[in-house]
Amino acid sequence: MKLTAISFRIVSIAYLVSLFLVPRPLTAQEPIAWGPNLEFHTFSIVAVDPRTKETGVAVTTRNPCVGNAVPWVRAGVGAVATQGGTRVEYGPELLDLLAKGVAPKEALDRLVAADADKQRRQVGVISIDGRSAQWTGSGQYGSEKQGDWVAEKTGPTFAVQGNSLVSPKVVDAVAATFQASEGSPRHLADRLIEALNSGHLLGGDGRHGETQSAAVLVADPRPGMARRPDGQTVNINVCEHPEPVAELRRIYDTASETLGFRKLEQFVGRDILQLKLMLNALGFFRKGVAFDTSTPEANIYTAEAVEAVNRFRAAQGWQTTVPGFVDERTIKQMWSRLEEAGQADEVRRKLLTIQRVR
Repeated sequence: MKLTAISFRIVSIAYLVSLFLVPRPLTAQEPIAWGPNLEFHTFSIVAVDPRTKETGVAVTTRNPCVGNAVPWVRAGVGAVATQGGTRVEYGPELLDLLAKGVAPKEALDRLVAADADKQRRQVGVISIDGRSAQWTGSGQYGSEKQGDWVAEKTGPTFAVQGNSLVSPKVVDAVAATFQASEGSPRHLADRLIEALNSGHLLGGDGRHGETQSAAVLVADPRPGMARRPDGQTVNINVCEHPEPVAELRRIYDTASETLGFRKLEQFVGRDILQLKLMLNALGFFRKGVAFDTSTPEANIYTAEAVEAVNRFRAAQGWQTTVPGFVDERTIKQMWSRLEEAGQADEVRRKLLTIQRVR
């Protein structure tokens, strides 16, 4: 049977419409390495801060994007880590039960009892009052002779759990480090990253050579502490990195602008002197006054020079959110403006002595 052009178009349109109208299962983007069954053999810590009422999880594993599946938090309620043969539903289901006032152990017992694959699981849960519970199925044990260890440890404000570890000491280190920072004037995320790193430094997850990821997730119930309605204040998910725990620290320190996240210095050098000469010629630095290159501050990036750069960038119609920002684009534009003004060669003559390599 032959289709006319019109009937072909009608059939095509009907097919395209059906793609949108016929219900189909939706799946989120997931790393191919996850495979058909979620397996996050890993170590993690769930914790609360009694002073701030923050709840949080920190976790690392040799599998990509651990933050997409293992850590769960709810402001003012608690935190969950669901790992091993990961069943992600444990996260919201446990938090729902905690929110109703069910104790962590009872909540975990209920869900484990109804789980046909419970022997594959490892779960840690903590409530806002510091009570915690853990489950590790029998399927996680049995490979200790091959250096594949399983361990659990709890304290008054935390629960640490791990499998596929180089040693049970990994969990001990995480617990001891976190407990040592108890009561200190630090944010929970800061303490969780530090604790996780202490286990990582001992070897952590023993499957060396696999893709590795790490995550930290924290929620804060205090008014004004989070912009999000769910109270999340920290959500750092390092999906893949050669040193994911160190990358957690770097991102956290950068986002919080913690002293040490970058090098601080007052720029001094002949490049600053060149910059001032060019800005002077363009009328943005000490306009109408000949720039004296022999003064002690001539090669120091002063506040006056920073402001001159800001004015130049603004005159180009560029944003100046980073004060005194001079990049390759800025320098090219300065030379272009000097060429247009017929001053480029004069500036270059002045720079001959300044740029000389002795």
